Amino acid sequence: MSEVPAPNPDVRRICLVGASGLIGQAVLSETVGREDVRVVAVARGEVSLPEGARMEVLTGPVERWDELIAASRADVLVCALGTTIARAGSQAAFRAVDLDLVLTCARSARAAGIAHMIVVSSAGAERASRNFYLSVKGEMEEALAKLGFARLDILRPGLLRGARAERRRLEGIGQVVAPLADALVLHAGWRRFRSVRARDLARVILALTSEKPEGHFVAEYDAFRKVLQKIPS
Repeated sequence: MSEVPAPNPDVRRICLVGASGLIGQAVLSETVGREDVRVVAVARGEVSLPEGARMEVLTGPVERWDELIAASRADVLVCALGTTIARAGSQAAFRAVDLDLVLTCARSARAAGIAHMIVVSSAGAERASRNFYLSVKGEMEEALAKLGFARLDILRPGLLRGARAERRRLEGIGQVVAPLADALVLHAGWRRFRSVRARDLARVILALTSEKPEGHFVAEYDAFRKVLQKIPS
């Protein structure tokens, strides 16, 4: 664990968990060259850094992440943790990451005084869903809402488009057919399932880190587009 510099009040400090994944890597890339944000990643091991990134990485076993999250001295916790049932190996192992570990990080953030959390969930998340994946995501959302964050942003993207470090066969197929599927999904009730580029979601995340109004907010495809329209190209 490296020494973390004292906070600069003019810079938003972001504690990022899930930095090695598709969205985490996109967030890191989008911070290159920016002076208004500083990322402190908390991870089990080394994290690949894009060229020019200004950030710290605090590493340690999950059992010590409460210490590392506190040491980040962050203003915002960004949680981009996530796996698949196939990659995890079982439903129980999937829950251990997408529910238990997410909640552990959230509780650690609250204990450290972090009042704002942004978490990546999934379009269609609903605890009562008959789809196990979506049910766990919905359970996670409900549990986070009870932790008392001054501001909680839940992002529900559809298929995420971008190059992952690990291969996910079904997602690879989905990315190929995504343009056609997106063209067909125009009805308001289904637009939330349209695919989202990882870079665009990362830009939304960084924009939300500066939001001040308190409350519990859920953002889906159309909300992402509105945020992106306000961001200079």
